[in-house]
Amino acid sequence: MASLARIRTAVPRRMHLARAIQTAADTTQLHQDASHSEPFTVKLHEDSFRGYRTDTPSLDVEVTKENLLKWYKEMTVIRRMEQAADALYKQKLIRGFCHLAIGQEAISVGINSATTFEDKIISSYRTHPFVVLRGGNIKSLIGELLGRVCGVSKGKGGSMHVFTEAFQGGHGIVGAQVPLGAGLAFAQKYLGKKTATFAMYGDGASNQGQVFESYNMAKLWNLPCIFVCENNKYGMGTSAERSSANTEYYTRGDKIPGIQVNGMDIIAVHQASKFAKEWVTSDKGPLLVEFVTYRYAGHSMSDPGTTYRTREEIQRMRSTQDPIRGLQRYISEWGLASEEDLKTIDKEAKAEVDTAVEEAKQSPFPDESELWTDIYKAGYEPPFMRGRDREEVRLPK
Repeated sequence: MASLARIRTAVPRRMHLARAIQTAADTTQLHQDASHSEPFTVKLHEDSFRGYRTDTPSLDVEVTKENLLKWYKEMTVIRRMEQAADALYKQKLIRGFCHLAIGQEAISVGINSATTFEDKIISSYRTHPFVVLRGGNIKSLIGELLGRVCGVSKGKGGSMHVFTEAFQGGHGIVGAQVPLGAGLAFAQKYLGKKTATFAMYGDGASNQGQVFESYNMAKLWNLPCIFVCENNKYGMGTSAERSSANTEYYTRGDKIPGIQVNGMDIIAVHQASKFAKEWVTSDKGPLLVEFVTYRYAGHSMSDPGTTYRTREEIQRMRSTQDPIRGLQRYISEWGLASEEDLKTIDKEAKAEVDTAVEEAKQSPFPDESELWTDIYKAGYEPPFMRGRDREEVRLPK
């Protein structure tokens, strides 16, 4: 280990001569007067995007008061929900693995804002927000974390295995969802649908062989697949610079074009997601999108998150680049809502989450007989299913 440490110190940090991506959450400027009733145009910071083998999305974005307030409410609800999950875990009401998206709310809300329920979104295990955004609700998400029958997966999947009709999961094996996403995109192309698949993974999964295999097949077959890297910079607890020779994840697709995006500004995320969907549904083939973001908590609830970064760094990101505060500033400075209006939204979000938590707590745990259900699709069960040992057999009802 001592020799390994010497090797690390001997390797110079790579110099990035190109302009870095902007990750501030509040650098978008009004391009024209904000309107309470009509769409208006804002201009993103010039370093909101970087491109590889392609032009970048336009910096001029059309927004509405309705959408900005909707995104603010959605991000606020998601953060309150994740904070509630944090508290429930510390009370030992949630057991097992639990990965929170606090700090990364702009990505789920931004992608959802640019898609319909006909599009496919598949991800790893930091995916609680997509449940409430795409057909589920807070009670069903919290219920799943608590292992109750009201859960979105009937209390049998837990934090890492959550699904809705419009969200394809929720997967616990690092990187394994990426080839599944390529398969979803293949099905969309095979069926002639003008829809997109967002196959999401983190910087920690970016070196997986199956990720590169998926790139290759998607490019060979020109699939409508958007490979989305949520780069929160630390994977499971190792900085990107220590784990990856190439930390510009959007350039890793070889012949697949890519864009790097400020993942802390909801408007930039929306614009990039819209651009990406238009790209793949115009028969241009796959696209890589890297959202540069930051998680405030540890990788999971068992990780304090401070052994590989400083508390000062975390506090600086919270105070200067928070996606919710950034959007709050836009709404206030552009005269779209008062401070009191935004406080009311926050209070309503807290009340909504608190109510959902109490309702989820009242839901029972699954009956033991449920151990044998949902293994196969209804109507396709085999004549018997083996149990925990060779002699234990269960016949379907």
